[in-house]
Amino acid sequence: MAQVHYQPKRPWYGQVVPILQFMTRKATPALFAITMGTGAISGLFFSFPYATGSTPMLVFSLIIFFLNLLLFAFFSILVVAKYICYPDRWSTLIRNPVTSLYAGCFPMAATTLINVGVQVVNTEYNVGGKGFLYFLWAMWWVVVVVSFTCCWAGVHAMFTYQSHSLDRMNAMWLLPVVTLIVASSSGGIVANALKEYSPIRAFETVTLSAFLVTVGLSLALMILTIYLLRLITHGLPPDGTVLSVFLPLGPTGQSGYAVILIGQNYRTLFPALSTNLSDDTTSAGIIVDIVCTCLSFILWSLATMWILYALLAIYTALRKSAIPFRVSFWGLVFPNAVYANLTIQLGNVFHSRAFRVYGSIYAVGTLILWFSVFVRSIWELKKFVTRREDSDAPIAKVDEYQERCFPLPSSGTSITEVA
Repeated sequence: MAQVHYQPKRPWYGQVVPILQFMTRKATPALFAITMGTGAISGLFFSFPYATGSTPMLVFSLIIFFLNLLLFAFFSILVVAKYICYPDRWSTLIRNPVTSLYAGCFPMAATTLINVGVQVVNTEYNVGGKGFLYFLWAMWWVVVVVSFTCCWAGVHAMFTYQSHSLDRMNAMWLLPVVTLIVASSSGGIVANALKEYSPIRAFETVTLSAFLVTVGLSLALMILTIYLLRLITHGLPPDGTVLSVFLPLGPTGQSGYAVILIGQNYRTLFPALSTNLSDDTTSAGIIVDIVCTCLSFILWSLATMWILYALLAIYTALRKSAIPFRVSFWGLVFPNAVYANLTIQLGNVFHSRAFRVYGSIYAVGTLILWFSVFVRSIWELKKFVTRREDSDAPIAKVDEYQERCFPLPSSGTSITEVA
């Protein structure tokens, strides 16, 4: 009688380690698009125009904030571990026309944590007081440096190390330059809290934020012009990359929010810093605030225009075929969230019920979108831990498998491997 040999069951930690190794090899900067969207939802709970500042809204904002903090830390560990264990991936990160764009998601994800940390954790609950606020301010400076690197080094890499063409271009080109705009809006939030302790530091922060949004918006409008030309001459992006049509909401919506904050901060900082407390100083702050509000409304109008084009593009794409779920769906959350937030802020500035109602409806729709994508992502998470036979495969093969199973938004526009 043949003997049956039973293989002892592997302990739980013996199963977790290979899964973590597999996820590390598959890690990509695109993961931070998840934390960008999640952080934007946390901010929407704080800015929601009804029950603003109530305990339920603040609690929901904190719940999403801590979830986002855990995701950000986990993804950071995975990405850092990958590039430490596989240093040859660094060159691919720079030369890859897909992954290099996603590097900008990291600083933008970090700003969502800073924003809620300042507005809710520090200001509403007074956690950490002045010391914690200055810590968040220091983290903002780190984000600014990283955003500078993503913008100037990232765009320079597109000039020199990568190959691009108009027919393969999509709105993902915006990611490196939007980092400056997002950092600018975060600077406005930090400065608003900082002026209580140091008006001069707040003024310096707002001034740098004005520089950031000016450069970022200028580059973004140039790229949007090229993108419109690409849509007219070559049609909509193929397959799932059509979802990138919502990305123009990011620079237009977020820059509008940044400009509002800059105007509001200058309105209070001009009189506070002036040695001559005259009506002229007060009037200068008011004039700057009015100009910024008008500019913000113009940017909101541009964002609304792109929403209509995006909806028409999605409708046209769905008539041809269904759009398969992939990581690119997370790219829908952040742009729509910042547009909803800008609409709400304009409602507060104009004291307009129409803007508040529209912004609230759009915010609820964005929350439903985030929840749907989040639940579907958990459902699809099994694809990251299945195919365990690939856990010992070379890193290049794992990257190829990742590109097949989880194509990125611009995978149809660039022939490359995912770093």
